[in-house]
Amino acid sequence: MNQNTPPEEFTGDLELGKPKTEAAGMTAIAKSFEHVLRGTGVGRGWKALVNLNQKDGFDCPSCAWPDPDGKRSAIAEYCESGAKAVADEVMTKHTASPVLFQRYSVADLLEKSDLWLGQQGRLTQPMILRPGATHYVPIEWPDAFQLIADQLNALDSPNEAIFYTSGRTSNEAAYLYQLFVKMFGTNNMPDCSNMCHESTTVALTETLGLGKATVTYEDYEAADVVMIMGQNPGTTAPRMLTPMEKMKRNGGKIIAVNPLHEAGLLAFKYPQSPRDMLLGGEKLTDVFLQVRINSDLALLKAMCKLLLEEEKKAPGKVLDKHFIDTYTSGYEDFVKSLDHFDLNDLAAQCGLTVAQIQEAVDLFKYTPKLVIIWAMGLTQHKNGVATISELINLLLLKGSIGIKGGGASPIRGHSNVQGDRTMGVYEKPKPELLAALEKEFKFTPPHEHGYDAVAAVKAMHEGKAKVFFGLGGNFAMAVSDTNYTGEALRRCKLTVHVSTKLNRSHLIHGETALILPCLGRTDQDVQATGPQFVSCESTTGVVAQSHGVVEAVSPHLKSEVAIVAGLAKATLNGRSTVDWDSLTADYDRIRELIAKTVDGFESYNEKVRKPGGFYIPNGPRQRDFAKTSDGKAQFTVNVPTRHELQTGNLLLMTIRSQDQFNTTVYANDDRYRGVYNERRVVFMHADDIANLGLQEKQVVDMHSTYDGMTRTAHRFIVVPYDIPRGCVAAYYPETNVLVPIDQMAEKSNTPISKSIVVTITPTNE
Repeated sequence: MNQNTPPEEFTGDLELGKPKTEAAGMTAIAKSFEHVLRGTGVGRGWKALVNLNQKDGFDCPSCAWPDPDGKRSAIAEYCESGAKAVADEVMTKHTASPVLFQRYSVADLLEKSDLWLGQQGRLTQPMILRPGATHYVPIEWPDAFQLIADQLNALDSPNEAIFYTSGRTSNEAAYLYQLFVKMFGTNNMPDCSNMCHESTTVALTETLGLGKATVTYEDYEAADVVMIMGQNPGTTAPRMLTPMEKMKRNGGKIIAVNPLHEAGLLAFKYPQSPRDMLLGGEKLTDVFLQVRINSDLALLKAMCKLLLEEEKKAPGKVLDKHFIDTYTSGYEDFVKSLDHFDLNDLAAQCGLTVAQIQEAVDLFKYTPKLVIIWAMGLTQHKNGVATISELINLLLLKGSIGIKGGGASPIRGHSNVQGDRTMGVYEKPKPELLAALEKEFKFTPPHEHGYDAVAAVKAMHEGKAKVFFGLGGNFAMAVSDTNYTGEALRRCKLTVHVSTKLNRSHLIHGETALILPCLGRTDQDVQATGPQFVSCESTTGVVAQSHGVVEAVSPHLKSEVAIVAGLAKATLNGRSTVDWDSLTADYDRIRELIAKTVDGFESYNEKVRKPGGFYIPNGPRQRDFAKTSDGKAQFTVNVPTRHELQTGNLLLMTIRSQDQFNTTVYANDDRYRGVYNERRVVFMHADDIANLGLQEKQVVDMHSTYDGMTRTAHRFIVVPYDIPRGCVAAYYPETNVLVPIDQMAEKSNTPISKSIVVTITPTNE
C-alpha cells in the first residue's frame, strides 16, 4: 500500500441487487434510527434528532439544503443523510481517546479503512505526533497553541502557511478565522468550495454579479418546471425531494439530466405521508435525458437553439424580450454564435436525439417559471464554468431570473460552505471587506491573492509552504491526485487538523502533527457568559441560528471559535487590537463585528434571533445585476468540449455512494444502486465490458495518463450498469488518485473529478 492512499480493502462479499426506482420510504426511516441508536443511547439520539433543523434547534451538519421558510415538521425535519451525520457526532459508545492512540501506531492506523477510522468515535483530547515518533500522545491546549504559534512566527513569510477551511465551520468561527489569518499576513485560505462549486461561483459572479442561488425555498414549489442537472438528490440532498413532490402535485414537471438513472430522480416516497406509504411514492421525472458524461454544455446549447426556433413559430410567446432588452447584454452576439452549431451534432454529442431534447424544451417553452438545479456533475470538468454560463443563457432567454418560481439553484454540498465564503474565507478577498476590516481593526490586511486548494498542494509539494492548518475536513482525501497531495503534506514542518473524528488526513502528516478536537454542531457550547449559539447560511442565502442540544462527549473539547481565538492570541501576541478572550466569552460580540464589516449583516444579532433566520441581500433575485462588468446580466458564448476517446479509453466520473457524505463513509453499501458490502466497484455498460474482454465481478485496475504520466487505482470490481457507452463511474475518494493535480476547470481551478480519461485492465493478482 502507498502510504499516501487508503488501503485497497476488499470485503470479499460483494452482493449485487436490482437498483431502486424510488428514494426514501420506510427503509430510510429504519436506516436513520439504526445509525443513531447504534452509536448512542435512545435518549441522547432522540434528543438530537427532534431538534435537527428546527427553528430553535441546530443546523444539520450534512448538506446545505435550505429549511422550509414557514412550517416545519415537528416529527422529522431531516433526511437519512442528516441522521447519519448526526449519529457521527452524538456517538458515545466509542471514543477515539488517547487509549486508541496508545494501542495503534500511525503506521497501524494507516492500514485501516476509512470506514474503520470513522467508527472509532469522537476525538476527546488534543494529540501530538512529535518528529520521529510512531504514536500520537496527548498535549495540553496551551502547549498546542504555543507550538503552532512558534512554528508560524518562525516562518520566513506568512505566505508559507496554509489555512484550509471545511464547509461545516460556523459563521462566527469562519469570521474570526479569516480575521486572524489576514492579521497574520496572508490570504492563503483555500476551502472546500475550491474542489466542488468554485465553477459555480465564477460563472454566476461573471454572468449575474453574485455567485449564489437566485431562488428562495418557495420558488421550488412554485415552479412550473424544474430541471435537475448533474445531481443525485436521493443521496446528496434527500430533503430536496419534499418540495419536488409538492411541485409535482401542483402540476409541475421535472426534467432530469444525468448519465445514471438515480432513484432520487425517479420517484420519492415521503416517509411522513400516509398516502405515499400506502400507495407508493410520487413519480418525479417527466423527461429523463441520459446524457454522456460532460455533454451538458452541448445539451444546453441545443435547448437554446430550439427555443429560438420556437420563438420564430410563436413570436412573443417563448422568449422574454422585455427582460432581455432591459436587463441583459450580449444577446445579439450570443444568438449569432448559435449559428455555428448544428443541432443534430449537438444532440449526437450528448448521446441523444433532437426529438428527445425537443420533448424537454416543450415542457418549459411557454413558461418563465423554470428552476434549474445543479451540482458537481456540472462543475468538476475543464469546461465547468462555461457549462454553467450556458445554463444562465437558457434562463436569461426565458426571463427566469428574479421571478417567483424561476431561477438558478446550485446545491451546495456541505452545510455552511456558502456562509464561510460570505464571512471572508476566500483566497481572493473582496476589496470592500478588506476596507471594512482595515477601518474597524486598524491594520492593513494583505491584498495579494492567496493559494486555492490545488495551488496550496503544489506550494507544499515545492517547499513554498511549510505549515498546514485545517479547520475541519479531510483534506488529504478530498483533494485530487492523492499520492501527490500526500507527498505535499508530508513535506510540511507542521500539519494541524481541527476535527471531531479521526480521519486519514491525521495520518498523512508533516514533521510534527497536531489533532485538535472540537465541539460538533450537535454539542452544547457553554462559554464564560453562558450557553452560546452559532449561525449558518443555507444554499438559498438564509442565515439562521444553531443551538447544540447534547452534552459534549469530553470536557477537553473546545468550540471552533475558542480554538481560533486561542491560536490567534498565542500567534499575534499583542500585535492586534482584538480582545480574543472577550469574543470567545460571548459570540454576540463576534456578530456585532460581522454587522459592522460584512455587507447585508446589519443588526445581525437581532435578525438572526428571529425564528427561521433571515435572507441576506441577493441582487439577482431582485433583477439587480449591478455587480457585473456593465451592470447587466451577461449572455456568453461558450463552446462544447468534444471528448474524442481513443480505442480502449473510457470517461470516468467520480460519484458518492448512498452510504457516504463527502469523504465520510458510513457503510460499504449503496442500496439505491443495488451494491452491498463493497465500495471498490466500477459501473460499466455491458457492451464496454464485453468489448474489453472483461466479465461481471472481475477485478480490474483503472489507469489515467496525462502529460506522459500514468496513475493507477488498483483493484475495482466490474459492475454492469445502465450508463452510456464509453462512460464509467466509481466512488471517490478512492478514485481521486486518478485525477492529476494540474487538470482543472478553466477559470475556477476545480479538479476535473467528473471527466477523467481512463483505461481499464484486469488486475494481476
